[in-house]
Amino acid sequence: MSYEIISIIVLLGSLLAILTIIFRKIPILAELPEISEGRSKENIWLRLKNKVLNLSFFKSFSFEIFLQKILSKIRVLTLKTDNQTSNWLQRLRERAQKKKFEENDNYWQELKNSAKKRKK
Repeated sequence: MSYEIISIIVLLGSLLAILTIIFRKIPILAELPEISEGRSKENIWLRLKNKVLNLSFFKSFSFEIFLQKILSKIRVLTLKTDNQTSNWLQRLRERAQKKKFEENDNYWQELKNSAKKRKK
């Protein structure tokens, strides 16, 4: 019950603070000059475009060099991937060869055991 009362008091206090701020700012907002919608959007985009183009990074930016860097990084990544897969293949081949050798090793032992059983 006490939590509900406290939350209602906080809610009403917050609403009162918001309304106070709004009523203080209305006269200031009323004094601002009106700007037409289409012109303001266009000006904002033009200003933003000019600011971005005036940054030092974009003045010396070369798309070809950027493309070369990206392609070289992709090439390095594919070479690393190729190397890793060849390592995995090599390990798999070694395991398979080891298993095959162990199977052949047991084969001769089994032949000896079967020969001994026949003699008995």
